[in-house]
Amino acid sequence: MGAHPIAGRERSGVGAAKGDLFEGAHCILTPTADTDPDAAEAVAALWRGAGARVTTMPAEVHDEVFACVSHLPHLAAFALMGVVDRTRPGGIDPATFAAGGLRDFTRVAGADPVMWRDICLTNPDAVIAMLEAYMAELGALRDAVRRGDGAFLLDAFAAARRVRGRVAP
Repeated sequence: MGAHPIAGRERSGVGAAKGDLFEGAHCILTPTADTDPDAAEAVAALWRGAGARVTTMPAEVHDEVFACVSHLPHLAAFALMGVVDRTRPGGIDPATFAAGGLRDFTRVAGADPVMWRDICLTNPDAVIAMLEAYMAELGALRDAVRRGDGAFLLDAFAAARRVRGRVAP
């Protein structure tokens, strides 16, 4: 049975430790048909004792969920920082003018590259599916900008704002 605590930040190592790291955080357990129910409950109790909210789901569902809400945002941030790094309008480095929006959106690009390489390589099917879905969304926005379709853009942005309201703080 796997256990995935959904806690932490882009920093890693002992210096990033927090005593209350799991307080109120989700912890996903992925028991298999071979998992002993008593052992599963003991693991769940351990995580609840650390303050986590325990949820159980099949490993395949876990992989799809976290490819969407964790892996994809990291890849989007890594890609965006690649664009910022390689773009030089008028010879100017755009990163020198970045403010809160870019900083907030790309905070996760400061994460451990080795860990994220390994995550992508161990969950390729779900990661690729989410990248393709994201590229389709970006393509639809690109096409709307190209067409000058303000109504499409407004609808897409309003829908995104509604979904953002469902994201836990």
